[in-house]
Amino acid sequence: MNVFRLLADLMHLASIFILLLKIQNSKSCVGISFKTQMLYTIVFMTRYLDLTFHFISLYNTCMKIFFIASSVYILYLMRVKYKASYDPGLDTFRFEYLLGFAMLLGVAFSYDYTPVEVLWSFSIWLESVAIMPQLYMLQQTGEAETITTHYLFALGAYRALYLVNWVYRYVMEGHTDWIAWVAGLIQTALYSDFFYLYYTKVLHGKKLELAGG
Repeated sequence: MNVFRLLADLMHLASIFILLLKIQNSKSCVGISFKTQMLYTIVFMTRYLDLTFHFISLYNTCMKIFFIASSVYILYLMRVKYKASYDPGLDTFRFEYLLGFAMLLGVAFSYDYTPVEVLWSFSIWLESVAIMPQLYMLQQTGEAETITTHYLFALGAYRALYLVNWVYRYVMEGHTDWIAWVAGLIQTALYSDFFYLYYTKVLHGKKLELAGG
C-alpha cells in the first residue's frame, strides 16, 4: 500500500457514493447506464473470487465485499426500485462486444491458465472498457447532470491514480504487471476527452454538453 493506491481507492469509493447519492436523492436513474453498471458488477464478481480462499488483509477483504455489494445494490435500484426512471432506449451500446473483447484477451493473455487467473485477467480487460456504454449514453443524450459528471470524474481519477501507483511500485519495488498497465492505459485514454470537458465546463460552472446529442 502506498499513498497513490490509497488515494485511488478513496476516489473509487467516492465515485460509488456519488452515484448512490444521485440515485437516492433524485429517486431516479436518469442518465445512468445500466449496462455499464452491469459490466462493473461482472468485473467485481469475477475478480474477487479469491475472497473464498485467500485472505490478504481486513482492509482488502472489506473493500472487495463493498464493491461487490454496492454494485449489486445499484443494479437493484435501477432494475427494481427505480425501474420506471430508466430508459433502455438511450442505453443502446452493444455491450456484448465488450464482453467478447474481454473474454478473448482474458484467455489469450493470462499469467497462469487456472480458472481464477483467467477470470482475473478477463475482469481487468473488461474494466478497461466497462465505462463505454455510459460515455456513449452521454453522447447520445448530448448533456449530463453535474452530479453524474462528478461520478465519472471520480471514477476516471481512480484509474489515473492507479497508473501513478504502478509507476511508483515499478520504481520503488521493481513490480511489473503489464496486463494491468495496458488495460489501465486504455481505460484512462477513454476518459481523456471527458476530463477535458469536465475541466473546461463543469469546474467553471457550466453545464456539460457533449457532441452527438
